[in-house]
Amino acid sequence: MRILFVGDVVGRTGRTAIADHLPGMIRDWSLDLVVVNGENSAGGFGITEAIYQELLDAGADAITLGNHAWNQKEALVFIERAPRLIRPLNFPRHSPGRGATLVDTKNGKRALVLNAIGRVFMEPSSNDPFSAIDRELEACPLREGCDAIVLDFHAEATSEKQGVGFFCDGRVSLVVGTHTHVPTADHQVLPGGTAYMSDAGMTGDYDSVIGMQKEEPLQRFLTGIPSGRFEPAGGVATLSGIAVETDDATGLAVKVAPVRAGGRLEPAVPGFWP
Repeated sequence: MRILFVGDVVGRTGRTAIADHLPGMIRDWSLDLVVVNGENSAGGFGITEAIYQELLDAGADAITLGNHAWNQKEALVFIERAPRLIRPLNFPRHSPGRGATLVDTKNGKRALVLNAIGRVFMEPSSNDPFSAIDRELEACPLREGCDAIVLDFHAEATSEKQGVGFFCDGRVSLVVGTHTHVPTADHQVLPGGTAYMSDAGMTGDYDSVIGMQKEEPLQRFLTGIPSGRFEPAGGVATLSGIAVETDDATGLAVKVAPVRAGGRLEPAVPGFWP
């Protein structure tokens, strides 16, 4: 199976990058499953129903969230009728929506998509991600309940992300980190066959401070005093993510590569797909 995960879409410029690049990637690489993190897609904070549909129309099969899941209050309601929108599964017990979903892939198979949030340096505090992930994997094991499993682990600390990667090794097709908005260079297939990357990076304008216009973050760093709102940077975005090819017999990864297209960062394409 050919899987593409796209990192945090930031604002209008990130959505434009999705519209410009994703349909061609799906066509040219014959992608089977596309998962997009959309938690910053509405003005940098949260997601709306219209944007959810926009990302699906561009080719996403599932959309994951993170700590900004509820910044757009309408998400508290429309998530119940949005089966492919996934918030962190270790949110408090009575949170609306779902933290995992089974989706039909473009090649007629089934994939389990999970979203969990870290606890190290993250606010507000959530429930234990390890036990929550373990419950989902026990309920729907790879190859028994589905053909592939993708986990978006939305977290600040690289150590926690790596811990989750090794915890899931051999049970998940891909564990990919989101949230820090900077792509890491540690993409690899772990010893048990799980593809891993500490952070997929953002799909946004990299002439920025993690996707936001530079002036307000710099003001706060220099003075400690807020002077306005954070606003998404409006330059041309780089689509950032990770490509994975799995073995159909096991559901585990055999190849992994970074993906970058457009904007300021050096392009990267998976050499194993023609």
